[in-house]
Amino acid sequence: MKIGLFIPCYINALYPQVGVASYKLLKSFGLDVDYPLDQTCCGQPMANAGFEDSARELAEAFDDRFEGYDYVVGPSASCVVFVKDHYDGLLKRKEHRCRTEEKIYDICEFIHDVVKPTSLKASFPHKVSIHNSCHGVRLLGLSSPSERNIPYFSKLRDLLSLVKDIEIVEPERPDECCGFGGMFSVEENAVSEEMGRSKVRLHMATGAEYITGADSSCLMHQDGIIRREHLPIKTIHIVEILASGL
Repeated sequence: MKIGLFIPCYINALYPQVGVASYKLLKSFGLDVDYPLDQTCCGQPMANAGFEDSARELAEAFDDRFEGYDYVVGPSASCVVFVKDHYDGLLKRKEHRCRTEEKIYDICEFIHDVVKPTSLKASFPHKVSIHNSCHGVRLLGLSSPSERNIPYFSKLRDLLSLVKDIEIVEPERPDECCGFGGMFSVEENAVSEEMGRSKVRLHMATGAEYITGADSSCLMHQDGIIRREHLPIKTIHIVEILASGL
């Protein structure tokens, strides 16, 4: 099967090491992975801000670019959700049938549900606290939402449990929002910052050295608070841990 690696624009610009780790991790499973150099933003920021026409143009380009792949995989739950849940509505109005919504996966979802590894070469001798992003929990099913009376599960924990020497913890109120929320963090910055500060404190209360998760946007928001307040904890994308040692 042919994998098209989708690296969101903000990861490409700010966290290129996450893109590199994603490529290495997928290749380590013997997969045929391609990274289209001319890929663009998926259009989520424009759509969230109300610029639907601009978002539609990017959606058309994205859909065309990734048409020839069996799977499209990216290290961002929120961007994947935008393609999966909103492209069909955006593109229908121009009679452009969406071809990526059914084959796009967050990288953790893809590895857990499609690749299904039983071991990893990774070693990460640190205590990490799992951050569950809102999109990942409630729209991709990466973990069990606390408001539903269902048995606990966490695909992130399952994957991290394959890493040697790691200690995994989760904070109190594990799926509470960190306050980023895309445009929300700009339009309601004071509320967003206070939510982020509360979330970081919950992660710190576990005694973890690192906060890890599947969304660089959430980690970026918390990292900004950590850096400004000189707090004794760091952030790291989960694929960096899973790909450690490759």
